[in-house]
Amino acid sequence: MARLRDAALRVAHAVTTPVLPADYLDLIAPLRAGADLRGRVVAVTPETADAATVVIRPGRGWRGHVPGQYTRIGVDVDGVRNWRAYSLTCPVDAADGLISITVKAIPDGKVSNHVVRDLRPGTLIHLDQATGDFTLPTPRPAKALFLTAGSGITPVMGMLRNHLAELPDAVLVHSAPTPTDVIFAERLREWGGRGDLRLVERHTDTDGMLSPADLDELVPDWRERETWCCGPTGMLDAFEEAYAAAGLSERLHTERFRPVVVAEGEGGTVTFAAQGKTVEADGATPILDAGEEAGVLMPSGCRMGICFGCVVPLRQGAVRDLRNGELTVATEGDGVRIQTCISAAAGECEIDL
Repeated sequence: MARLRDAALRVAHAVTTPVLPADYLDLIAPLRAGADLRGRVVAVTPETADAATVVIRPGRGWRGHVPGQYTRIGVDVDGVRNWRAYSLTCPVDAADGLISITVKAIPDGKVSNHVVRDLRPGTLIHLDQATGDFTLPTPRPAKALFLTAGSGITPVMGMLRNHLAELPDAVLVHSAPTPTDVIFAERLREWGGRGDLRLVERHTDTDGMLSPADLDELVPDWRERETWCCGPTGMLDAFEEAYAAAGLSERLHTERFRPVVVAEGEGGTVTFAAQGKTVEADGATPILDAGEEAGVLMPSGCRMGICFGCVVPLRQGAVRDLRNGELTVATEGDGVRIQTCISAAAGECEIDL
């Protein structure tokens, strides 16, 4: 029986490649165990005029998270799958198994604006497992300080939602342009009003940017506190320099998101990773032809985009479909496959071949 089943699967794979039997199962049960990790959007709730919390039901492969960690999500925008990292802001032990991320739309941010303004409940998105070491230690610190600005509050909210009761002395200094721009304002002010933490709000439109020079006035005992800092790059640089100058670098923990920027163009370099070759290709030459001319062993078939015999993984970079001009962009771990016979380099790209 096992041999018959294996033979049937081999036949099914042969006649459906690159659309495999698992792909059809994805249409029926996309969140099943063993599938590529996905999530279904349950709700999108505004936090401010330009920020929203996205509640997601993850697939059965989700392994959970530690408060303060982030996950990458993959969403399709204008026909191109894009991946971005966002902090998890939910309780770790929610009875319904749901998770949440909170996203702030940034000017010209293709993905963040799509998530905040256009993402709808019911949409399937791709997920990565949670990762990151911007977390609280065990045992919890006796005195904690959180320095955040803008969306830098999001990983800290994950920590506070799960561990605030375990922090005997916690101070949060949060910076935003105006009171209405404070993400999670209602919850933070509720905690501050109850004395669960000491909340210091800085509104940059009137108070100016938060700087290390402000700490002596705002948190006089900051040198005695274990500190977590998340915000714009300039802010992080300033506090890292200040803590180093005070000999307290080991007390400062920072979180920096460094999104991968894929440069798009016409033509570029194509790297065939497994075979160790890199070639220059113009924007009109199929990657299949460019590879063959350079002596790379390339799978192929009809060479017209019909048989899918040339499908390979795009590890990272950008390629353009020569038939319709559509762009496909990938970063490490995205799992994007392309047809090399009808795809041309659109900047630097790396093929898993």
